[in-house]
Amino acid sequence: MTQTLIFDPLVPWVVIAALGGLAVVLLAVAVWRGLGGWWLRGLALGVLLVALANPALQEEERSPLNDIVILVVDESASQGLGDRAAQTEAAIARVEAEVAALPNTELRVHRLGDGEDDAGTLAMTALAEALAEEPRARVAGAIVITDGVVHDLGLVPNLPAPLQVLLTGAEADWDRRLVVKNAPAFAIMGEEFNLTLKIEDLGAVPASVGPEAQLTITVDAEEPATYTVPVGEELDLPVTLPHGGMNVLQFSVAGAEGELTDRNNAAVVQINGVRDRLRVLLVSGEPHAGERVWRNLLKSDASVDLVHFTILRPPEKQDGIPVDELSLIAFPTRELFIEKIEEFDLIIFDRYRMRGILPMSYIENVVKYVKNGGTVLVAAGPEFGAVDSLYRSPMAEILPVEPTAQVIEEGFRPKLTDLGRRHPVTEGLEALAPEGGWGRWFRLVEVVQTAGQVLMSGPDDRPLLVLNRVEKGRVAVLASDQAWLWGRGYEGGGPQLELLRRLAHWMLKEPELEEETLTATADGQQLTITRRSVAEAAPGDLKVTGPDGAAVVLPMPEVGPGRYETVWDAPMLGLYRLEQGDLTRVIAVGPSSPREFVDTIATGDLLGPLAAPTNGGVTRIEDGLPDIREVRDGRPAVGRGWIGITPREAYLTADVKVAALLPGWAYLILAAALAIAAWLIEGRKGARRV
Repeated sequence: MTQTLIFDPLVPWVVIAALGGLAVVLLAVAVWRGLGGWWLRGLALGVLLVALANPALQEEERSPLNDIVILVVDESASQGLGDRAAQTEAAIARVEAEVAALPNTELRVHRLGDGEDDAGTLAMTALAEALAEEPRARVAGAIVITDGVVHDLGLVPNLPAPLQVLLTGAEADWDRRLVVKNAPAFAIMGEEFNLTLKIEDLGAVPASVGPEAQLTITVDAEEPATYTVPVGEELDLPVTLPHGGMNVLQFSVAGAEGELTDRNNAAVVQINGVRDRLRVLLVSGEPHAGERVWRNLLKSDASVDLVHFTILRPPEKQDGIPVDELSLIAFPTRELFIEKIEEFDLIIFDRYRMRGILPMSYIENVVKYVKNGGTVLVAAGPEFGAVDSLYRSPMAEILPVEPTAQVIEEGFRPKLTDLGRRHPVTEGLEALAPEGGWGRWFRLVEVVQTAGQVLMSGPDDRPLLVLNRVEKGRVAVLASDQAWLWGRGYEGGGPQLELLRRLAHWMLKEPELEEETLTATADGQQLTITRRSVAEAAPGDLKVTGPDGAAVVLPMPEVGPGRYETVWDAPMLGLYRLEQGDLTRVIAVGPSSPREFVDTIATGDLLGPLAAPTNGGVTRIEDGLPDIREVRDGRPAVGRGWIGITPREAYLTADVKVAALLPGWAYLILAAALAIAAWLIEGRKGARRV
């Protein structure tokens, strides 16, 4: 029980002060006149002033409250390195035992893992949240068990008590890491650019570790290349992307004996390969209604450099007009088909016929161009079945069809073959059909398939669109010149633009249009893995190897014709290797080296400056687990072999009683008695005469 004297004045304190001042003046006059009982009069006035102040005695019944110690335990991924997990458990047990031995003290334990979206160790956030759950008046101290690498130092809370850090790890720890700098998101195919790499050794590196390391580089999971490189120096690596689309470059450093982890010894860089300018040569054998379809398609893309020639005046035309009066430019055949043919990414023969404009040697050069990696698209019209057809030239060696010389002039609706429904060029095009189906075409050059793949067919299942690979290059034949009807919306039209765009991109070897592909995308830690195949048999299960070397086999259910997909939650951040048959893919979930493994060496340099203002400090668990003592507020709370907390002596008020010091009538009797006593003294002695 606690007693306290309180005042509840009957009049404002200003009035009491004024009356007190008046009383002093009257006493001064009494003293000056020599009145014998002046001091009794002063006491009487004082009693009256005290009565106006109304003093009372307050009694409180208090229940003492236990002090609270907050323990924040870092269980992030880096705490699993070395023997840190064992150190952490030993420290928790020691803190629990020490706090239990202290009188009137409770322990609150809060554990934290890795922050979401690779945010790292958010120990200060966890401490602030723990502090918000407790009354500040009861918090006697905070203890954080961690390796010291904290990523939210700017969010340290305002602590009312000492902050103590119990540091895991060992002073002898060391680690090697690979850092990739200035990696672009996009790069131009065929143009060299530099990636900057650096291999760093951190911590107490033993003398036995050499100054060089083995660096392995893999592009798109192909055959790796290994180089010996110096440690601690920035390396400028010249890179040229091998293909368009996403290129996955994986860099890894061989692990060294004794290092903390090899999780940061690898990095993946995903760079999208783009073409600087796509050069297309379009040769139209004669003007026709569908000629502008190709021109509009290619000119609509600002990245396409189109060279287009339409043969309006064949060599056999003799009308007597002098050459110097002709406005038609000469067809630069030698320049295009001999000198600069390798500069073109795609050559389109649109209803072209052999009229002697291109010599057979030039056509042979086109065949060599395809075999060396070039692409040719033949958009065939009636001339393809004639005697001057491209098939009657060296081009027959690479064409996947043979014309029968028959041209079918009747209405028909193009349709996809079973293979076409699985092939990426035509997959899903049926879903783009207008109500009632695709519009009709009215001409088909009859051809017989001799190689390649038939994706679309015409009447009586005759080949309409045939694709073929020829050594390093690709060839496509569209056995009709009626695609423009779809573009004009005839009978509802059809996906003309999408079909021709996909066809052109397949010929340009865009990875997303390959027949056999294994792709994956990551949304947080959720992987969506897709396999595309034109084979009739299912590709089988998928093997996924995680960053810790653990492998899991996943089924790949079919979600559409030729498309298999699975969704899987990755258990941790890092690099995952996907394998299915002869296809492999590497994907990074989060960064290839998570934030927890960027700086793996335990250090007190980050948290030490935060603990010092609270009189706390950093204590290495390796040097021995400390005792916990109680220290007064403002005194140092850390020393050799011990750490301190500050008792708060908080309490809960259970009951409050207030009683007047004296009743009002008692003040009046006392004041009257003093006044009468003063009067009697003055009357008996008489006033001193001046």
